[in-house]
Amino acid sequence: MTCRPRCPFITWALLLAAIPGMVGAEPPPPPVGSPELPAVVAEPLPAITPAVVSEPLPPEPLPEMAMPAVPPVPPVTVVALRPLTSFAAGRNDSAPLWSPTGDFLAFERSSGNQREILIHWEDGAPVQTVSFQEAAKKDDLPLFLSGVVDEVSYSAGLTWNPAGDRFVFMSNGDEGNYDLYLGEVWGAKPQRLTTHRSMDGHPQWSPVGNRLAFVSGRSEGGDIYLLDLVSKGQTRLTFGGSSHLYPQWSPDGKRLAFMAGSNENHDIYVIDDLARPQESLRQLTSGTSDELRPVWSPDGRSLAFYTNHNPEGDRRRWALAVVPAEGNSATADTIRIVAEDVITDVERGPAWMSTGERLVFVRNDKQEFNPLFLADLAGGDERPIPTGTKMNHDVTCAADGRLAFRAQVDQWDQIFIAEIGN
Repeated sequence: MTCRPRCPFITWALLLAAIPGMVGAEPPPPPVGSPELPAVVAEPLPAITPAVVSEPLPPEPLPEMAMPAVPPVPPVTVVALRPLTSFAAGRNDSAPLWSPTGDFLAFERSSGNQREILIHWEDGAPVQTVSFQEAAKKDDLPLFLSGVVDEVSYSAGLTWNPAGDRFVFMSNGDEGNYDLYLGEVWGAKPQRLTTHRSMDGHPQWSPVGNRLAFVSGRSEGGDIYLLDLVSKGQTRLTFGGSSHLYPQWSPDGKRLAFMAGSNENHDIYVIDDLARPQESLRQLTSGTSDELRPVWSPDGRSLAFYTNHNPEGDRRRWALAVVPAEGNSATADTIRIVAEDVITDVERGPAWMSTGERLVFVRNDKQEFNPLFLADLAGGDERPIPTGTKMNHDVTCAADGRLAFRAQVDQWDQIFIAEIGN
């Protein structure tokens, strides 16, 4: 059998057997009669050290690519900040509200148990004080609440007409009964609009006409009524056992949003057609959480409100939410949480900037004294507004972007005005 060169292991075996002196080979015997040759001592072969196969070195690590740092969101620039009035201890100013033209700023001042409404120019100069409707004799006053006559004036809840020269507010009228009154800037004594023995409040002037939405306790549950300021006719819009509160007109004056419910479970509703209030009623939120104080965006497409819905189920923790104004029973997919851990402002509600792309809110952060923040709906970020003021509340935005809010000075509340940039 002929070995083929492709069998190297057979070739090496034959070679070892044929060559004398190779390890493992026996020398052939000498032939008979031949002289004895000296033994050949084979030199030992050097020991063969097996090759050490080194493990492959791990590849050199690539230099880490430096990821570009995400720059922190810069704070909003505060161009100017000033108090509206001089400071005085013993009084609290709250609930500022710009007139539609931005010329006037109305706010409420409390001293003891008395509350009155003040109207100032935007530069702080006083215009007028709205308090109570005086009467010459207490005996001439009708007694609406079981013979109670208040010695203390209480006026609050002002709402402006579209021109910014007239307003409606709630007052006890120095009579012990809370009704609605119509006033004028630099005008005479306010005119009484409602005379029912039940409390009327939460007035909201239509942005396009002489109609007023308000809440009345005359139906024993708290319902929303419509008042025509020309004819003085009144129309009931809501029915039911729960309380219907804080009506808010859409920017086009065609729809009303409000909150309704009881105890700690309110939801957001919209009436689309005021001529058919029951048929056009829509419920925007539902569930066991509490939704408060809806306010329309300037374009009328969305509603901002407060909610205490959160994964932890902490009913004391509030968030600022936005929901489309169209549709029914908004779900978690349509409700957008804009900011968490916020301070609720039940008197004025969420504060939209005039562009409709931003909301100003107060962060619930006692260590930082409840600072102001700006939420950008387009970018999804929150930017601090470094005013340096403490325990902020009651934010309202003018059409030109100026802010008015209250803050504490030596434990007393004062109104501030801020102009912001970028």
